[in-house]
Order: sequence, then C-alpha cells, then structure tokens
Amino acid sequence: MIKLGVVFGGQSTEHSVSIVSGSSVIKNLDDKKYEIHQIYIDKAGKWYENFDDIKSNGIYKIGEEPIDIKPIENIVEYLKELDCVFPVLHGLYGEDGTIQGMLELLKIPYVGCKVLSSSVSMDKAYTKAILNQAEIPQTKYIYLKKEKNKYIYVDDKFNEKEVLADDIVELVYNKLRYPIFVKPSNSGSSVGVIKVESATDLIRSIESAFFYDKKVLIEQGIIGREIELAVLGNTKITVSDPGEILAAGTFYSFDSKYRNSESKTVISDKLLDANTKDKLKELAVKVFKAVDGSGLARVDFFVEKETNKIYVNEINTMPGFTEISMYPKLMENIGIKYTELLDNLIELALEK
Repeated sequence: MIKLGVVFGGQSTEHSVSIVSGSSVIKNLDDKKYEIHQIYIDKAGKWYENFDDIKSNGIYKIGEEPIDIKPIENIVEYLKELDCVFPVLHGLYGEDGTIQGMLELLKIPYVGCKVLSSSVSMDKAYTKAILNQAEIPQTKYIYLKKEKNKYIYVDDKFNEKEVLADDIVELVYNKLRYPIFVKPSNSGSSVGVIKVESATDLIRSIESAFFYDKKVLIEQGIIGREIELAVLGNTKITVSDPGEILAAGTFYSFDSKYRNSESKTVISDKLLDANTKDKLKELAVKVFKAVDGSGLARVDFFVEKETNKIYVNEINTMPGFTEISMYPKLMENIGIKYTELLDNLIELALEK
C-alpha cells in the first residue's frame, strides 16, 4: 500500500475551503490502495495528525474544523515516512510553491504543480507577465503595489512610479472602463475581489484588496460568460470540455461559490460552438505549459458576449476539490470519475 499524506487546512484565507476539499479527497480515496494519513494545518500554521473518521462521518462543511487531532512533533521525520503527499491546500503557503519547495527538499513525491508553476500561478501579476510574453489574450489591467502607505504603479515593463489616489482614478479612466474588478494579486476563491461600478468606490475597494495582499490588480470587466476547463497530466495532457459558471450574485464571489445555492455550474458539449470550444482547449493547454504546469490545473476564461472573443482570467494549480467542485466535475464529464481521478493524480506525482 502507498503511504499517502493528505494535507489540508493551512494559513491562507481559503483555510475553510481547503478543509472541505481535503476531507472530500480522503473520503473518496481507495483505502485498499492507500494507507491514508490525515494531516491538518491550523490557521496559525501548526501541524496535526487528524483522527476524525471522515470515511464514516462524511465531509466537513464550510466553517467546520477537525476535532480529534494530535500535534505532529517532528514534521520532517513524519513526512519522510510517507511515499507521497497530496497537498490539498488553496492559497498562500499551500498553492504558492512554499509547501512544494519543502517537499522537493525532502525528496517526497507530491500531487500537483511544482515550485515555479505554483508560485507564478498564485501571483496573478506574474501570471499575466508570463501570459503576455506567450501572447495569450487577457483582459486589460493595472498593477499596483503598496509600500509604507504609498501607492506604487507598476507598468507592463515593470517600471515603478509612486502615485496618489487621484492618479489611480485617472489611470483607470485612461486605460479601462467601468465596471472593473479589484483583486489581491495573491488570493483565491475570489477572496477580496470587489466589482467596482464607478470612480466613487475605486480607492475604498483598492484599500480593501490591500488588506489581503501588498499587490493589487485592477482588471477590465468583461460582459460575457465565465468558462472553465480542467487540465490533467505531466507531458501527455488531457483537457476537459468547457464548463460554465452561472453565478447567483453580480459575479462569482466567495459567497456565490460556497454559500449561495443558487449558483450553478453547467457542463455540456453544447455550451459553445465547436470553433470556440477548440480554441478554449488549445489555450488551456498553452496556459498550462506556459507556466510549466504538471499534474493538474483549472484554467478560467471569459468569452465576451458581443464579440465571442476569449480572454484568459487565471489558472488555479490546486482548484477546489469537493465532489461538486468544477475540476472533478469536468473530469467526470469526460469519463474520469472522482476516485479514478485521485488515482491518476497520485500516479502522476510518483511518475514526476
């Protein structure tokens, strides 16, 4: 049997989502193939063995925390006893290359993208720089940093200039059009993302985003459809058919994703015309390769309503992994069921 460590929780703003995803993975693993070690990281970064009976009691809900836990005294020695690690961690300190780097140093195989692809995909400003170089279509954007309570504008050649609030309003006026989206550069699950309809709310929204990260993006809003594709593989890549997000709110916010049952995902061969679908698949693979991806990712797109033009939104190297999350659902739609998908990902980790 493969000694498999499933790590979930973590210190990011997506801690609760990770607990749901991690418990879903554990529940669906074949315990005839794997000796499963449940590893929980709390919000303070402390590591625990988790003895909650997820197989019998079921998947955690958003906001629930493991109860039957025991501190791991020596994390390095504990991990070295494992054959493979499945880091079901979303956001900072999990999806950004940090835990991947630790596992690389310890020479422990792990599921998902490696250090470089994890880090550049987590930081949206650097994802955009790489995709620009690859001439992959993206929405227009403005990149800001905050240093010692001063705003810094970073242009597309990474030149920096200190700016005032009024300068930012003018930049947006000259480069973008409302509505726009303000988002932390390093965040996921739409945490900290705000839709802005006018200049009146711009600076307040930017300050809210800076609460989550010292880097912020202001992106052009696209009137159209939100489309997602799942990617699986190391060198030989499998890409799913598209799925569409039908958000209950004005956009696919954290609440829309996890708290509003009116939000829906639609997966069908008939969502889009054949030409658009082929372009999306081609672009999903190109994005995955551009960031040196391996294992898995979900690539998110906008398809503009009036022009049918495609824009890449972002790439997620450890997407939500509940039984109803888009990534496993997309894979199930092309014949790879959840348990088989987990087996494939672990095989890819050991192969890598």
